[in-house]
Amino acid sequence: MKELQPIMLAGTGSDVGKSLIAAGLCRIFMQDGYRPAPFKAQNMALNSYATPDGLEIGRAQAVQAEACGIACSTDMNPILLKPSGEHTSQVVLNGRPSGNADAYQYFRKEGKEELRRIAHEAFDRLKGRYNPVVIEGAGSISELNLREGDIVNMSMAAYAGANVILVADIDRGGVFASVYGSIILQTPEHRKLIKGIIINKFRGDLRLFEEGKKMLEGLCGVPVLGVVPMAGHIHIDEEDSVALSGKDRCAESGKINVAIILLKHISNFTDFNVLERNPDVNLYYAADPADLADADVVILPGSKNTLADLFDLRKRGLAKAVVEAREAGKTVIGICGGYQMMGEEVADPDGVEGDIGALPGLGLLPVKTVIGSEKTTRQVGFRFMEDERLCKGYEIHMGRTETDRPFIRFEDGAPEGCMADDGRCFGSYVHGLLDNPAVVEYILNPYLDEKIKNKFDPVAFKEQQYDLLADWLRRYININQLYNIIRKND
Repeated sequence: MKELQPIMLAGTGSDVGKSLIAAGLCRIFMQDGYRPAPFKAQNMALNSYATPDGLEIGRAQAVQAEACGIACSTDMNPILLKPSGEHTSQVVLNGRPSGNADAYQYFRKEGKEELRRIAHEAFDRLKGRYNPVVIEGAGSISELNLREGDIVNMSMAAYAGANVILVADIDRGGVFASVYGSIILQTPEHRKLIKGIIINKFRGDLRLFEEGKKMLEGLCGVPVLGVVPMAGHIHIDEEDSVALSGKDRCAESGKINVAIILLKHISNFTDFNVLERNPDVNLYYAADPADLADADVVILPGSKNTLADLFDLRKRGLAKAVVEAREAGKTVIGICGGYQMMGEEVADPDGVEGDIGALPGLGLLPVKTVIGSEKTTRQVGFRFMEDERLCKGYEIHMGRTETDRPFIRFEDGAPEGCMADDGRCFGSYVHGLLDNPAVVEYILNPYLDEKIKNKFDPVAFKEQQYDLLADWLRRYININQLYNIIRKND
């Protein structure tokens, strides 16, 4: 195949759909016979993923790698910031934690050369193996106060020799100002890199924006490659917690109601995406004790700050509501930080998470957790209870929990997790636990009538979604024009 130049999906702002369009283009390039790979120099997200070699990257790049049909690696996201408080983030470099930094310290221009070197070296390794590299920017490309310290947007595009496609969210309003402003505020050198515009999240009749496309092209001197409608029928893992804003639904009759406790520092909420797509399930996020009244299954998710979230659950009355749900016979499950909270105590003697030294847990499982500075990051294969099917997942946690009632056996024979005697209350460190049919069937079967039980294949469903996304983008983006932009001149 001919070599293609790198392409960057940059944004007029955050949550304009860069990650989704990047994933769709990755799938298109793969379908067309190329060998693409995703790249984002610096990501800020609580949803992360373990690579096959036991390192950590942002979830969006792991999803994009899946769309490419390749294994993910830290070269795809060499710098990851995981917020742990209002102004503080854990900094993960090349997949390993390197300490914490406050926002002011991190985003000032001084000291950025080392981070820039890490990002450039990772990109160079990717470019040597894949064609093309699909780069994702971060937030807005026109944050003038952060320009000199930029390592992820236009400075990265310039280093990579990437053709930049600017993505704008028309659903927010002000699309003309956001597109024109984002372009005109660039330096002349960076402005030349912007080769196309994609208008995303359109609602209504596309014919009504035909004149708008011509106006934008005349105003900006850059072609509009496509106007992409809202795609609510396509389900791809999302990275930012803003995606949860529309999921605070309530219980629904005729379905199995699964309530996810909405934590302030919730992480890896993609753990529940497969379960949410199950046609027998109504999954919603619970922020109030009353939200648990009609739940069949209650799940405590992962947290970037377990002790702070445990304290907050007590303050909001949710801790008591979870305990009462268990006493009422509901199924209660904890994953990672949620598992830690379900025990008798969570201790942080070294202050890894903050100033709270220890708190009593919910007392639902006979375990105690000590949070430490060493992070466990790895992909795992395991068997669930007596089921012989091989399951898969990954671990990303800072803590050790001793258990004598495991219900999971890793491939090396090591035990994991803790389950109550009645089998209706259990916790585990394994993210992706609920992506496995053996686990989901065990949870849902007590609530299902055999006549309405649906067979759901999560792997096939996920692949279908990537193909649907590619088809959607082919329909609304001029892919031939895009290829003409990124084809390398002989």
